[in-house]
Order: sequence, then structure tokens, then C-alpha cells
Amino acid sequence: MGIDPGAANLGFGIVRVEGSHMVALDGGVVETTPDLPMERRLARIHSALRELIAWHEPKAMALEEVYFGKNVRSAMAVGQASGVAMLAAAEHGVGCFSYTPQAIKMAVCGSGAAGKRQVQKMVGTLLGLPEPPSPDHAADALAVAICHGGGNGHREAVAASREAAASPGGERVAG
Repeated sequence: MGIDPGAANLGFGIVRVEGSHMVALDGGVVETTPDLPMERRLARIHSALRELIAWHEPKAMALEEVYFGKNVRSAMAVGQASGVAMLAAAEHGVGCFSYTPQAIKMAVCGSGAAGKRQVQKMVGTLLGLPEPPSPDHAADALAVAICHGGGNGHREAVAASREAAASPGGERVAG
């Protein structure tokens, strides 16, 4: 499960890895309205992600790391949304992994400097979609899932899942 965190628009993408092939299972955006207090917006995000995790039972959650640009207030809201997403994952025993925007772009496009349109187009191509995914928050979340599923993150998630399954009384691992 990939997450493009945001307090107003949190993108999510669910990808299944089948050997060297990936398939998109779901993707979209959890939207909140700016007239709600932040705690209500975060509660909405948490509730929606809990439902998605319960439904899809992902083996891992991968998140795009918060980029601290010039707008510190916006970065703080994104960080809070990331924390809520990690909490929802932890409640279901799902491990979390984070990736920089540059690492995600490199994994999907082969260049850490790729633009949003290029990322959308490559996500569509890699997942065999008839057209690039939209909106861009959903496309970014699918890119995060591709980044994790295509590399070391996938191997780490599988190993963690196997260890938890083999451990008597170990924590529940979804999937």
C-alpha cells in the first residue's frame, strides 16, 4: 500500500506484486475539507485508512517522506497525516517504510528529477493501465507502492511477514 500523505488530499494506492509483475488493485484520494478542524480531518483520514487496510490486508505500507519546503505549516500538516497513516497501519500489524520523493521518481522513471506528468505516465505503463492514473495524489501513491514493491522494500516486507507468521504469539501481520 502506497501513501502520498496530505491533510487535504491523501493519496492511496494498492498494488499486488506477482513475481516481477505488478497489478493495481485500488487507488484514490481521501479528501477532507479545510473548514473542519485539523483533528477532525485527521480522524477522517485515520478512519478511511483503517477501512482500506481491513479490506485489502496489505503486507506493508510505504509512505512518501515529508518534504520541508518554504511552507512549514503545510509540511507540519503533511507530517501529521503521515503519522495518522502509520498509526492505522500499526493497529493492523502492517509495517511502514518511507521513501524520499527522489527515490520514488528514480524507481518509477529512472530519474530522481522526473516531473509529475512523467511519473503519472510511467505509473500507468508499469501497472498496465489504459491511461495514466488520476488525480495526481492517487498516481503518486501508486508510485510509492511501486517503489516499495519493486525493490528491497518488498523483500523486507516478505521477510518480516514470514518472521511474524513463524513466531508463536507474534503480532498479527495483515495479508
